[in-house]
Amino acid sequence: MDAQTVLVRRMIAGIAGVVLLLILFFLVRACNNTRHENALKDYTRQVSAIGTESQQQGEQLFKALGAAGQGSPTDLYQSILALKGSADQSLKQAQALSVPGDMSPAQQSLLITLELRRDALQATSDNIKDALGDPGDNADAAINHIAGQINAMNASDVLYQTRVQPLMKSAMAGAGLPYTILPSQFVREISWVSPAYVAQKLGTQLSAGTDANGTDTTKKNQTTGPGLHGTGLNSTVYGNVTLQPGVSNRLTYVKGQAFVVTFTNQGDNDEFDVKVTLKIANASGSGTPITLTKTVPQITKGQKLPVELPLNREPALGAAVNVSVTVAAVPGEKKTDNNKSTYPTLFAQG
Repeated sequence: MDAQTVLVRRMIAGIAGVVLLLILFFLVRACNNTRHENALKDYTRQVSAIGTESQQQGEQLFKALGAAGQGSPTDLYQSILALKGSADQSLKQAQALSVPGDMSPAQQSLLITLELRRDALQATSDNIKDALGDPGDNADAAINHIAGQINAMNASDVLYQTRVQPLMKSAMAGAGLPYTILPSQFVREISWVSPAYVAQKLGTQLSAGTDANGTDTTKKNQTTGPGLHGTGLNSTVYGNVTLQPGVSNRLTYVKGQAFVVTFTNQGDNDEFDVKVTLKIANASGSGTPITLTKTVPQITKGQKLPVELPLNREPALGAAVNVSVTVAAVPGEKKTDNNKSTYPTLFAQG
């Protein structure tokens, strides 16, 4: 074999080797691209699922807050604490994700979003019992704190919308991939960031500041005019039974059936934002009372007004309980012993 033939064969072998290397390079690159694309798709799908779950936690929170008057403060506290636990699990799921490099900025914002929500739920649960207590500085501080935490929840929505979603979309578009990144909105009604709105939804009111309509409530704590001020409790009815104090009242529990509390404005002036509270407590002192509340926006001079308080939670059946009703004192009211009554009661299943 002459030298020229050897040289040609070597050149052919070299070219074949280069071609083989190029083929291997493109195969590896294609595999890496496929692997990366799958990682992006998996991450996007997992984030969307976590975001949806977090959004549902927000929906449950505001549903529970809006129904505060239908159960006890302890029940509401436990519900919010459970949601905090769920939010903590969502955060841990996000922390455990396998994050593609080009999704790192979105991941950082996602973790902050979920941390804001979890911490705000914890703080809300810490303050809810005080917020539902008797109006005053302590309740006001708790309500204001809850409104502040809801503002933090709203900030998490802004972060998710302006950072998490756009950064994820950019990474997906850069890889030439179609994308659907679901929203995750925790606060759907911005009015919740107002302390007065929070108080209104909880069935209570601030002792100072402004109400949900922006009206100065310091004026509401002043008398509405000269003369006598005061209300009187007339009756408490459940079903076809008018409850009587000092005797055992036998009631048949029907879910959703309302107590009807009737009271009269006995003063010389119209009165505003009068809170009516009904509590059902075990006579033994055990367990957590059921608390029902409603605030009457206005009752005119001499008006006799019925207030419905639906009972959606089953009381203790076959055990002695006390049903206590209180119509809150209005500004300027001196005599309050006729604003309240307690009825010994025994509930049976309907």
